[in-house]
Amino acid sequence: MSSSTTTNGSTTLYGGATGRRITVRDLIAAKERGERWPMVTSYDAMTARVFDQAGIPVLLVGDSAAMVVYGYDSTLPVTVDDLLPLTAAVVRGSARALVVADLPFGSYQGSAQQALETAARFMKEAGAHAVKLEGGRRVLPQVELLVSAGIPVMGHLGLTPQSVNVLGGYRVQGRGQSGDELMSDAKDLERAGAFSVVLECVPAELAERVTASLAIPTIGIGAGPATDAQVLVWQDLMGLTPRPAKFVKQYSELATEMDRAVRAFAADVTSGAFPEAGHSYE
Repeated sequence: MSSSTTTNGSTTLYGGATGRRITVRDLIAAKERGERWPMVTSYDAMTARVFDQAGIPVLLVGDSAAMVVYGYDSTLPVTVDDLLPLTAAVVRGSARALVVADLPFGSYQGSAQQALETAARFMKEAGAHAVKLEGGRRVLPQVELLVSAGIPVMGHLGLTPQSVNVLGGYRVQGRGQSGDELMSDAKDLERAGAFSVVLECVPAELAERVTASLAIPTIGIGAGPATDAQVLVWQDLMGLTPRPAKFVKQYSELATEMDRAVRAFAADVTSGAFPEAGHSYE
């Protein structure tokens, strides 16, 4: 692991053993010194522990759980009650990472008050340290109220999966004039008090301009190399997803290894080779 502090005493995000939780101030300080950092999704205590011990500074309990945990074909069906226990498990399984909970579709769009009630549940019942919501100017009242209530907010622009039906599918966003609108939304989110902004599936050049224009960190997913941080769904990066998106780099072939292991177990059971004496009690 790397040292937990830099020469000026600030916390090193990736790999540093701080003895405390990463905070939103640590993320903003990292941007100021040009330090890039990784964010990974997590939905249970065991993976949270692995990622936390590996030094990942931010864990996202994403509404992607709808697909990778619950088996839906989009993020839309997942509910607050579905995500609360997953968030609580990730908090319990980690000791250092900042845990961000996604606010699911339909739980915050209605009004700022609805957003506050939903976010408060994630903070009080699950122990989340921050929440994430999608959208630009249309959710500014929600962001402002949450921040004023003491709830850190991560924004999300570009391809916003909860709006996939309006966007016409999973397509790159921010080309042409819509790029100016995304830039404006990003600045509005910063002014409203968001501590960071996810940029999903936007042209790399636009993501670079947005990153340079903000004092808060940008987190890219399919947004090129210039953002302050990068996030991937852990099942994607570990090779569990059969047809990953273009922006996914698979760092392991976990599906292949799991298939090998479970076939070996099945073969041992059917042949009588398992359990042997060493795995039995006298």
